[in-house]
Amino acid sequence: MTMTRGVTDAERTLQGLDDGRSSVRLRAALAAGTAPGPHFVDKLVERCAVEPEFFVRDMLTWALVRHPVSLTLPRLLAEAASERAQARSQALHTLSKIGDRRAWQAVTPALLSDADDAVARSAWRAAVVLVPDDERSALAAVLAAQLGRGGPETQLSLSQALTALGEVIVPVLESAATAGDPGVRAHALATQRLLRDPDAGFRQAVEEAKRVVALTGAPGDGR
Repeated sequence: MTMTRGVTDAERTLQGLDDGRSSVRLRAALAAGTAPGPHFVDKLVERCAVEPEFFVRDMLTWALVRHPVSLTLPRLLAEAASERAQARSQALHTLSKIGDRRAWQAVTPALLSDADDAVARSAWRAAVVLVPDDERSALAAVLAAQLGRGGPETQLSLSQALTALGEVIVPVLESAATAGDPGVRAHALATQRLLRDPDAGFRQAVEEAKRVVALTGAPGDGR
């Protein structure tokens, strides 16, 4: 009798993940994480790719983290290469939460420079969690190549990822601080400020860096 009830509960949970009401999907994701089972993994990953509500996506990730890595890792690695941007972003986000360094292989240069800002941000966060110690300097150089990209949210994410790598970013920031692009220079200077003072406000650091760039001008212009 217990087995029958368990199967019924699992089927109800799977149906709930596709329900048109976000509250039902949220409860279903909670149920899948509370009582994990291999029958949930594919549906949870599939739902991550299309779920429009942030809080539901967050619960889907939590539910996946509750499942054995042996079940989730292969599915998430495949999803990180999906053609759908949200699928890539959520797979990378979930891999960063799982924290298994075997997932490092999924954080490709293409994802670190993905044209979709949400995907790139997820890739940056996953990279600093999963990177092997002997590849931290190389990762710093790849991330620094994205300096100056996007709006405040994207720039903050990149600066946070860089500063999480620690002192290995000092040389690449020094180089970027002399770049010809004023946006790159300002972003590099703001990131240097955050490295020195993690409690500094990012927006304030950026504005201060822009003023410095405006006063000093382009490298080699004689100012």
